[in-house]
Amino acid sequence: MHRIRSFILWFAAALLLLAPATAAAAGHEASEPGELDMKSYIFGHIGDAYDWHITTVNGHHISIPLPCIVIDDGLHVFLSSRMEENGYTLNEDGKLVNAATGKRPVDISITKNVCSLIISSILLVVLILLTARWYRRHDVMKEAPKGFAGLMEMLISMVTNDIIKEGVGKDYEKYAPYLLTAFFFIFLNNLLGIVPFFPGGANLTGNIAVTLFLAVCTFLAVNLFGNKHYYKDIFWPEVPAWLKVPLPLMPLIEIIGMFTKPFSLMVRLFANILAGHIMLLGVVAVIFLTAKLGPALNGSMSVIAVLFGVFMDILELLVAFIQAYVFTMLSSVFIGLSRQEPAHEHEQLETTNN
Repeated sequence: MHRIRSFILWFAAALLLLAPATAAAAGHEASEPGELDMKSYIFGHIGDAYDWHITTVNGHHISIPLPCIVIDDGLHVFLSSRMEENGYTLNEDGKLVNAATGKRPVDISITKNVCSLIISSILLVVLILLTARWYRRHDVMKEAPKGFAGLMEMLISMVTNDIIKEGVGKDYEKYAPYLLTAFFFIFLNNLLGIVPFFPGGANLTGNIAVTLFLAVCTFLAVNLFGNKHYYKDIFWPEVPAWLKVPLPLMPLIEIIGMFTKPFSLMVRLFANILAGHIMLLGVVAVIFLTAKLGPALNGSMSVIAVLFGVFMDILELLVAFIQAYVFTMLSSVFIGLSRQEPAHEHEQLETTNN
């Protein structure tokens, strides 16, 4: 019971954090003069950047410059605030190019998404080490974990027993480290993505390159450790012979399925997180889209937008957990399917054990 109470307290704390944050985001956006360019407004928030925008005061953008690292007739390292001084600028797509030639160099800069990835990875390691420290200092046979350690134990136990063990089946312990890491990495970055101030606000899990890498990891875990029966079902499935020779119709479908499964993981996570961010930004945009309609209408719409923005943040908290859950669950199922034994061998094994 105390674990449920701890979870509720942590959830309430997150809501208290998000409510003023959403109002603040709406407030400083509404203070910007001039017409609102929805394209630059939305894509400026969900896209990558060479600096980390903090806020805007009287039309002046306050940002944290990030290191730019390019290979263009040698290695050049400079802060994004000194980009023009070093002979570089941004093109129409927001990519760094040589100001003189207009060509793109080899760009390995630490952008906003890369910086967010580093921060979230360090934060995840710290959270796990703090949990491990509690277990080193307490006897779990005499004392149940409370507070943050209790919350982490509840999440780890839930993911291990309800997702990984059920999905993978036998030898699930071998895959638990990767699947637990994937769950907490996605969940943490989903949460950071809906916090509109530093070090949150980056659209990391809404970046298709990140979800592609996660999907590739699952693809490798499935296909590198699949047993012989998994590959037999792909290249010589138990279907009528005319579906396999002379035209290998079913093997071709199975091979395509090897790639469509991780592709669906990639697109599902990317699309859901990206859509959630765009919806939340659209709600906040209502405030300054109605600025020219008079103070009465703009004031009432601003209150509605802030309240609805808080509601959207609460919904995004749920989506953050669900997307991490779904990705881990489907990865576990795909790994489990690659290690299944034929039905007759499974029956023989159960008979032997009995």
